[in-house]
Order: sequence, then structure tokens, then C-alpha cells
Amino acid sequence: MEIQRLLELKEILTNEKDLSKIWSFYMDHFADHAEFTDLGEPATNKYLNNVISKTCQQMFGNKIKITNFLLIQIPKYKFFHGPFQVDGRIGGVIFFKDIKIGLLAVSADFPPTDIVKYSRFSEVGRLSEPKGFNLN
Repeated sequence: MEIQRLLELKEILTNEKDLSKIWSFYMDHFADHAEFTDLGEPATNKYLNNVISKTCQQMFGNKIKITNFLLIQIPKYKFFHGPFQVDGRIGGVIFFKDIKIGLLAVSADFPPTDIVKYSRFSEVGRLSEPKGFNLN
């Protein structure tokens, strides 16, 4: 696998405004390529579980069910990726832990059509409560 392509994906994920271009780049260069998928190992990540659940609730309503989530991590590149289903809709996630930015892509309909909903997300550290006087 050309590492340059993974670095390019990171750059595109950070800067591209058209989220469909990011997902297309990932699917074209990585998703089903054995050389890429063989680098990974099964993983769990509570942050990604929460992001997928909360984002899909916002996309499709309060009562959703996430199933068949198969998260893969490539530790060397601090990269997570994996498919999942939302009430039968097909979805996927990519996430770079080092820059704390990721992207969800979910089929908008069930049964699936060509219409896809996207959401770019970033991990923000929890800020501590202010101590002392609040000057605002």
C-alpha cells in the first residue's frame, strides 16, 4: 500500500468541503483493497460508538439501532475504519486519531439508494469547569 495515499486521505479529510469527495477517495483507494485491509486489526472505540449513535439519531430520528459495526484499527497510522448498519441502512466511518477528525457516510434510505448522508466530526477534549471567579 502506498502510504502517501493515506496521508492524502488525511489531508482531504481535513480540508475538502465536499464530503462526498472524501468518501469517494476512501472507497476508491482503500475500502476493498486487501493490501490495505490486511494492515488492520479488530478494535473497539467508545468515542466512535457514541459519535455514530448520536449522529445517526440526528440524521434519522430518535429511535435508531446500530448493528453489525466492525471497527478496524491500523495502529501504525492511528487510523480507524469500518462498516455498520443503521436500521438496515449501510454506513461506514473513517477516523484519524492523531488529528481527531473523522467522517460518517450512511445510506439515506432503506433499501439503499444512491443518496448518502455525510457528517464530518472532530473530537474535542472536555474542558474542565472554571475555578475561582468568572469574569464574563
